[in-house]
Amino acid sequence: MKKIYILAMTVALTTACQKEKALDTEKSVIEEPSAQTRNSIEQYIYDSIQKPYNVGVLYKFVDNDFSDENQKKYLYPATESNVVPILKKLKRIWIDPYTRIAGEDFIKGAAPRQISLIGSWLVNEENGTITLGFADSGMKIALFGVDKIDLTDRDRVREYFHTVHHEYCHIVNQKKPYSDEFAKITPSGYTAVWNNHTDAEALQLGFISAYARANNIEDFAEMTAHMLIMGKTAWDTKINAITSATGKEALRKKEAFVVNYFKSEWNIDFYELQAEVQRKIQQ
Repeated sequence: MKKIYILAMTVALTTACQKEKALDTEKSVIEEPSAQTRNSIEQYIYDSIQKPYNVGVLYKFVDNDFSDENQKKYLYPATESNVVPILKKLKRIWIDPYTRIAGEDFIKGAAPRQISLIGSWLVNEENGTITLGFADSGMKIALFGVDKIDLTDRDRVREYFHTVHHEYCHIVNQKKPYSDEFAKITPSGYTAVWNNHTDAEALQLGFISAYARANNIEDFAEMTAHMLIMGKTAWDTKINAITSATGKEALRKKEAFVVNYFKSEWNIDFYELQAEVQRKIQQ
């Protein structure tokens, strides 16, 4: 299970991993209600998510993936009035750009079989963090804080959907792994205590965020998500401002690696995808 979360006090992104039981890849994990019994939310899910992409959406209750009672006590389902608005944003900023640039069948073949919407943040008492989301075994994405995010605040939307693109990158990488050469760009910079360092320090070492230093898997996902959510202009401004020539060169190498991976493995023009994500964020 991949997780991305924020420190409760410092609002820094992090991630953790653990194994969960495998999900059936051939069908949605959710039994859809019949056409006669669907409410308006279920009808939107069926028409916009389930039928075209074979992705189920769980929103009525907290599922059984959360065995830690200390975590479960903070969890509650998304408020129904928030479900369709977050799904519309999800479709616009994640699904639609990939569909337009990569084709109608891309998401069908490289999508989680379930999206789980949780109203609250996932609180981690042991380290004072709040989980934003996680991807599980390539088959599921869980998103927390559905009742907390202000969808009219563009900065908050960017932060939230950074999580979506980060977690989806893990799924894409599980479908088609990237070369081991990526991990060789900044091998000495990875550390288990990455959370003791700042984003500013990470940039000088050739990492786009402190969390990217956790391991090469999270580094790749952080690169992908930051590039997509920031857009090319903001990305170039950030990279060009790095004072360390070594750090700047490493990040440009990683950028080229990500771009080449999407082209060679998926035939996706990453910069076109980046531009499309930006266009959708601005809508």
